[in-house]
Amino acid sequence: MQHLKDTFKHQGKRKILIAELVDMGIKNKDILEAFNAIPRHFFLDLAFDEQAYTNMAFQIGSGQTISHPYTVAFQTDLLELKKGEKVLEIGSGSGFQTCILCQIGAKVFSIERHRELFMKAKQMVGFFNFTAKMYFGDGYKGNLSYAPYDKILVTCGAPEIPNELIKQLKIGGIMIIPVGEGKEQKMLKIIKTQETEYSIQEFGTFKFVPMLERTVK
Repeated sequence: MQHLKDTFKHQGKRKILIAELVDMGIKNKDILEAFNAIPRHFFLDLAFDEQAYTNMAFQIGSGQTISHPYTVAFQTDLLELKKGEKVLEIGSGSGFQTCILCQIGAKVFSIERHRELFMKAKQMVGFFNFTAKMYFGDGYKGNLSYAPYDKILVTCGAPEIPNELIKQLKIGGIMIIPVGEGKEQKMLKIIKTQETEYSIQEFGTFKFVPMLERTVK
């Protein structure tokens, strides 16, 4: 982790990216400040250092990607996050989204099914001294031990809404999840209204890697 340097050049590029996010409709100050505080290039291979602050997704190993900055900001915005809320994150990936949630002040419980990524994400969260709880496991099962959650954020494309995750959301809680079986998914905002009832709003089409069940890796 010694190679992680945040230069004036990186900081300047971050400012440009944040201005771009504002132009694209992200107005939440907490999110914009978190994007400024968490250097995205720390989560990427050094080969991508120059492109780290462009609005692109990148391969991070294990067939997974670090999402477009706009997608991360957009999903976080839909969560309507308040400091101190308990958030279940499905798909730690690089750990970038996890760190953004922590920076905003959430208590994060994050699950990753690829062991290599789980180890890397855990390392990155530790690097920033955040206290997110990181788990290697099957995202479809959630994490019953700490349920119910105020918010649930799914960062991979699910073929349908996982029932187990709905159960672990508190009444009045919000789940943001991309749902669809093909290459594209609809971004859904689910608000749990009763123990077995919820409302759904749709927020455009996105592309995510598929949500997978745990296999031994």
